[in-house]
Amino acid sequence: MIVNLFLFKFALQFTGPPTVPPTIDAPDTVPPIRDVRSLSLTMDMEFEDAFNDENNNIHQMCLHSIRTQSRIHIPGLQSSELLAFRPGSTIVDFEITANTAIQDPDVEALLAGILNDLRIALPVIVDSDVELTPNPRTLFFQDTVTLTCGPPPEALNFTITSSVWTRDGVVINEDDQHIFSQANEVETLTITNFFSTDEGLYVCQLFDGFSSFRQSSNERIILSVTPTVQVLPRQNTILCEVGQQVSVQCFVQEPYQVVFQGVPNSESGNSIQQLITITQEDCDNQEIIITCQEIGFSQFASNTTLRLINDGEFTCVGDPEFGNGFLNEVGRASCEINEVGEKTAICNVSGEWENRDDNCTLQRIAQLLTQSEFLNETTLPEYLDDLSNATIELSDEVTPSPNNIEAIVTILNNVANFVTITVFTLSQASMEDVLLTVGVLTTDPAIESWNNLNLEAVTDSIDSRTVTPRNESVSSLLLFSLEGITRRLVNASFGIVTPLILLNKTTFINNFNGDFNSTVEIDIQEANGATNLTVITFESLDNVLPPRDENNSSGRVINGRVVLVQSDTIIDNVTFTFDIVNDSLGNPQCVFWNFSLFGGLGGWDDEGCELVVREDETVTCQCDHLTSFSMLMSPFVPNIDILSYITFIGVGISMASLVLCLLIETFILTRPRKDELSQLRNISVLNIALCLLIANIWFIIGSSISENNQKNRGACTAATYFIHFFYLALFFWMLNFAMFLLYHTVNVLTANLSKAVMLVIGFSVGYGTPLIIAGITIAVTAPSNTYIQENVICWLNWNQSKALLAFVIPALLIVFINIIILIVVLVKVVQSRGMRSNVQSDKKHVLVAVAQTLAVLTPFFGITWSLGVGTLINPSNIGIHIAFAFFNSLQGFFVLVFGTLLVKKVRTEILRPFLRLSQASSGSGTKITSAGTSSSGWQIFKKKGGNNLSSDFSSSSRVA
Repeated sequence: MIVNLFLFKFALQFTGPPTVPPTIDAPDTVPPIRDVRSLSLTMDMEFEDAFNDENNNIHQMCLHSIRTQSRIHIPGLQSSELLAFRPGSTIVDFEITANTAIQDPDVEALLAGILNDLRIALPVIVDSDVELTPNPRTLFFQDTVTLTCGPPPEALNFTITSSVWTRDGVVINEDDQHIFSQANEVETLTITNFFSTDEGLYVCQLFDGFSSFRQSSNERIILSVTPTVQVLPRQNTILCEVGQQVSVQCFVQEPYQVVFQGVPNSESGNSIQQLITITQEDCDNQEIIITCQEIGFSQFASNTTLRLINDGEFTCVGDPEFGNGFLNEVGRASCEINEVGEKTAICNVSGEWENRDDNCTLQRIAQLLTQSEFLNETTLPEYLDDLSNATIELSDEVTPSPNNIEAIVTILNNVANFVTITVFTLSQASMEDVLLTVGVLTTDPAIESWNNLNLEAVTDSIDSRTVTPRNESVSSLLLFSLEGITRRLVNASFGIVTPLILLNKTTFINNFNGDFNSTVEIDIQEANGATNLTVITFESLDNVLPPRDENNSSGRVINGRVVLVQSDTIIDNVTFTFDIVNDSLGNPQCVFWNFSLFGGLGGWDDEGCELVVREDETVTCQCDHLTSFSMLMSPFVPNIDILSYITFIGVGISMASLVLCLLIETFILTRPRKDELSQLRNISVLNIALCLLIANIWFIIGSSISENNQKNRGACTAATYFIHFFYLALFFWMLNFAMFLLYHTVNVLTANLSKAVMLVIGFSVGYGTPLIIAGITIAVTAPSNTYIQENVICWLNWNQSKALLAFVIPALLIVFINIIILIVVLVKVVQSRGMRSNVQSDKKHVLVAVAQTLAVLTPFFGITWSLGVGTLINPSNIGIHIAFAFFNSLQGFFVLVFGTLLVKKVRTEILRPFLRLSQASSGSGTKITSAGTSSSGWQIFKKKGGNNLSSDFSSSSRVA
């Protein structure tokens, strides 16, 4: 009996031409002919030394058949001997000798006779001398392929009773993709979708009882790279002018070549260009479709469509990808070589193709995605190997592309569905391929792609409102798929180490403690008997999963390794000890990934998990269930009462001060004046106070939005924009203040600008420049969801887009410029001593007041926001937080004091009504005048005696 269907073959081995022995004694006599053939056959059974025993039954059967059939079929036979049995299944070597030349047809008849003798009792195989070849010979992805086996030689009188097809030694079972059919002693294998897992060496065996006829492909049948024919433009609309020439281009990857079908004198190559001349017939048809196709394989082609119009005005003109277009027209463009899909855009009123959508995917990844829908238990291991190889080899192209990442995640989800439905057990090698694939997707170069995918998921869920219970986001789907695949992992104890992911599978009884990669420790005190535990520790899954928690209200960061834990028994008490990645963060929260949060997008949830202790650089959590866990922490803000007191008291004083400042400055602005300089100073202070007050109001609104359980992203974006705008306006009005001082100091004798001109300049700088900066910032960062901070207070983003620099750089630059201006003014004052000046004293008083305000507020604002930057750089420094809270909360008070109340003319104007009332009641006719000197802190602007500029600056002036 035959247990295994091994190959049994006849192998013809020629010893050479007939041997002619030399003769010496009879040179004129023709020497006798002696021809020897060495032949062998292989039997489909394991070799045994006993076969070489002449008394062995198999030995005798083979020897008898060889001698009997040799006498029948070999003319001039002298001898036929069985030489030996040897391993290789079981190979029988024998030799025949004849006194005439042995002919090949006689050898074939001999072999057929031996087969007919032995095949009833022994498994023998006849090898075909015809190669097994596919139809078509050149194969492309998803081609339908046929392989035809047989027929066996007629001399064998072969009747097919069964058949076996193998690929690389693995038996091919019939399924929807592999179909067998028989007719006229021929069997055909039809592969309806030829994939990479179908590549290999094919062997067909047709059985007649024990014996078989074997046909082999001899060489591996492989897929050819599919040509990706791309045209440029894919479509274009042009004004029809007879005789006009339009250029079209076509590309394909090497070694393929393309040609424009039906175009006279079209050149060929892997990159070609053609000028198409417009005819009247084309104009009448209003469309030209030009086909570019691969020369040898015409099924691979791409069309470019030229739409011809007689009149009209294009909104978008001459785009290299999308060509011309009318308003709201959808344009289409081809992908790059080796990519499939298309690009689309909409012609906007701005004249640009906007809302560009790139749906291009690498051809190899797209093919693997299609193939994932046709998996079976035989092909899955090889498929996962192909997937990991492709992902690693193409990592530079995969990680920057959300489309490629999403395609691979969909593949993994298809794999998870397959192993779950079929109850397929995944081997250690296959699981390693999965982890290698996932590892590439979690690397740092993929962060931007994941940000875009997570943003798109949030946007789609808001727009559609048709979210299913889970797995709507790609990031959540990746984790869900990995959990599904892990549940089908083979039951054995082993570990897998990849560059970014560590897997440990073990069996324990009652309790377990393990330290994984020195970053996560897991402790299970009680289990329900023998338990198979799988732990996967991720180095960088925080690049994939957004740090949103169930409240979405605070600035959270995934600050520990993400760990996936699964068991085949119920475990309701597990302790995790996470190493803290960034020790500058505080407020740890123990969480697991809940797939149902946020309408199916998924998020971190702390239900069933609690913080046990934070000690040194670790956080210990206890949970009552198993799934995927990690630790969230927020930017460290010292939670001490003094900060709250400073903030609340300071903000109250600041807001009240700003309101009072606005009232005073508005009152002063309504008073009659004789000089324009006082009015300009007054307007500047008024706008500084107004901008700071509005900015503080929006800051309070933004804080309330941030503290809401469901953070409104649109409202937070609006609050951030206005905070950014008005804080910038504050600094640019400070710049106006400084430029005002500089202009009237260095041009003190020739100041010719009118008040109207200076107001236009002031308002343009004070509000126009912040409007441009704030507008550009939100336009650049909002589409990529990097304008505001994720899950933090409503303020400009820092981690992803560095949008905060759009405030910090202008603010600190203005502080620097103002300090330079103050130095220049100081030098000018010093240099002007001893020089005559005819400048009016009241104008000089205004300049002194401006200088006083700038000299205090400029460093004050500079220090305040420098401390603000310091809280980002060193968030755990309590002293910096206290200092920032103090300076920031009292900005309004400083504006009131140093911008308004310390200006003597303002004080005089405020007191004037009261003094008049007092004089009227006392009957005094004393005339009110302003004092003659500035405050003692400004002695550098004063010099006793003389009429020079310095003394004039310190002289008294009357309120205009």
